[in-house]
Amino acid sequence: MPDSQPRPPDGTTADSSALLLCGARLTDGRTVDVRLGGGRIEAVGTAGSLPPHSARVDLSGYLLLPAPAEPHGHGDTALTADCPGPVSYAPEDVQRRATEAALLQLGHGATALRSHVRIGDVQGLGPLEAVLQARRSLRGLADLTAVAVPRLLTGVAGADGLAMLRDAVKMGAAVVGGCPDTDPDPTGYVQAVLEVAAEHGCPVDLHTHGDDPARLARLAAMAGGLRAGVAVGPCAGLSRMPREVASRAADRLAAAGITVICLPQGGCGASEHRGSAPVRLLRAAGVRVAAGGGALRDVSNPVGRGDPLEAAYLLASQGGLGAQDAYRSVAETAREAMGLPEVRVEAGFPAELLAVRGERLAGVLSLAYSRIVIHRGRVVARTSAVREYCDSAVAVALDLPRQGRP
Repeated sequence: MPDSQPRPPDGTTADSSALLLCGARLTDGRTVDVRLGGGRIEAVGTAGSLPPHSARVDLSGYLLLPAPAEPHGHGDTALTADCPGPVSYAPEDVQRRATEAALLQLGHGATALRSHVRIGDVQGLGPLEAVLQARRSLRGLADLTAVAVPRLLTGVAGADGLAMLRDAVKMGAAVVGGCPDTDPDPTGYVQAVLEVAAEHGCPVDLHTHGDDPARLARLAAMAGGLRAGVAVGPCAGLSRMPREVASRAADRLAAAGITVICLPQGGCGASEHRGSAPVRLLRAAGVRVAAGGGALRDVSNPVGRGDPLEAAYLLASQGGLGAQDAYRSVAETAREAMGLPEVRVEAGFPAELLAVRGERLAGVLSLAYSRIVIHRGRVVARTSAVREYCDSAVAVALDLPRQGRP
């Protein structure tokens, strides 16, 4: 990816760590200048009020937002839907796919990403090492976190998985995850995950389809005391429960302080588990709900844009959320679920920002092509789009005289 950091005007010098964003529009309607330095927002002032002592980016016509984050990706299997034959888990292939997927998501604005990585079976820890290598190659562009996901953790067959999970954390997996639904003893699986997480002070991020209210209740009761935090997702099965049953499950999740990560773009897993969690019901119960992308062009979902704004759009258009709440689900709440610092367009906060061409949030969620992505105070990605119409097409569309055109 080419370096998009702007250069200072000829004849001037600038602090290489400083950047001035000029004429940006905020969601409250103000037009401001924003000065960045040292990876943080140094000052926010009315347009033209901050001295131009640094490199500048003209954001006239752009809406400036806290950058979104991707709390639920699968970098090890991403971009494999069109690959002939079995998916390759050779380290170089996994690293390439994880890097490409992260760059795709970064281009849309996600400066922090969490990737669930399957460990065990014949692949062992190879895919995890490859994703960790992708993380290192992305340093300075995006922050990538790996979640270790063992298949089995209970019984004789699970002993190797448990040992491998501990090894994965020592290697650099920052989050302990897994899918208790696939283990013969889901409760024992959750208990094993929580024990490993407590040993290492790691957060927990579990896959569950949420189609068993008793199992969700046990998970909530067990996970509520983990200080590092617990997230579960996609919980689409809650939408298929009777409303009163789902409401009781949501109350238990809220009481335990568990964050639900929904996947409005289609989720991950078999087709019978597709759909999205009942976001409004969960929020009404007091559950923190973040939104992620899930599977990205793999066997679980053959398509996908890797675009957090699409997830927010679906939460607004199909989930019944307002534009502000929908965007918070992919930005503020997603970052909170990932244990990341809060971002606001205010002095002192991290300079993790997304500028999108448009005037209002509802508009940019509906259609947003041109974007400028800022990570640690530096422009790391730009996307520009130009739409053109031929003169005759415009004349026909507007019913204008063609002035002698054929």
